[in-house]
Amino acid sequence: MVCKKCEKKLSKVAAPDPFQATSSSIKDGSRKVGENKLLARGSAKSRYQPYQRHCKDCKSSTTQNNAKYCHGCAYRKGICSICGHKILDTSGYVMSSK
Repeated sequence: MVCKKCEKKLSKVAAPDPFQATSSSIKDGSRKVGENKLLARGSAKSRYQPYQRHCKDCKSSTTQNNAKYCHGCAYRKGICSICGHKILDTSGYVMSSK
């Protein structure tokens, strides 16, 4: 659960869209053929690192880069998982106490 402001901070997909005209980008030299986007040298900051960050509440690993809360804790509290701002009023919801 992410607020509108943090949607642009979400991780990008590692594989390019196969339906785009990628032949022109290959000819330009901007994309290499057979390059593994997850292991690319220049994109170490944007690379998905699953064990780097942990949830502030339950200490489980987060699925998004730069996330402070896991999806379960963010939904339970009604907050954004990246910045922590209140998004949803969960007072009327029936949730377990876990």
